[in-house]
Amino acid sequence: MAVNPSSGVRASSQPWLHQRGVEIQSFGTVRDFPVGLPRETREYSCQRLNQILADTQILYSLYKKHHWLMRGPTFYQLHLLLDKHASEQLPIIDAVAERIQTLGGVAVGDPRQVAEMTVIPRPPDGVEEVPAMLSRLLEAHETILVAAHDAASRAADMGDDGTNDLLVSEVVRTGELQAWFLAEHLVDTPLVRT
Repeated sequence: MAVNPSSGVRASSQPWLHQRGVEIQSFGTVRDFPVGLPRETREYSCQRLNQILADTQILYSLYKKHHWLMRGPTFYQLHLLLDKHASEQLPIIDAVAERIQTLGGVAVGDPRQVAEMTVIPRPPDGVEEVPAMLSRLLEAHETILVAAHDAASRAADMGDDGTNDLLVSEVVRTGELQAWFLAEHLVDTPLVRT
């Protein structure tokens, strides 16, 4: 192996920096994979999963934002709860993205593309009151849950048991539980009775 005399580094040890390549698969397409599902089914599932993936990435970001900006007498409890919920969304994001890849698709991963695709409304840049933050999270959950219920049902009808199982077992069950925890914080009950 040749050594560059000016740097004393072997050529095989030097990283090839600033590489560029051509796009080898376009977003919205599926490759042929031997997973026992027709192309049309895989295309449908990838499209629905990518929408749920984009919205779930936004939900995760909303959880982190509200975790950081939490205020008031329930600060500590909600600060911890929102961080816990955010951390529970990360494995879902990964599982949905990997399911898309397993079906031969391309998972949405660039935050700019996620922002273009999501149907979750953008929150104000500043801080909202606590009930508004919790309501915003609940509305995002409901948007995702409605889409996940519908996509799971249609995936089952098309024979895509893996997508159905993922949506029901992870997206729906986790989302419903998290929505319950959030909703209970919006019940108007006093902390103590006078």
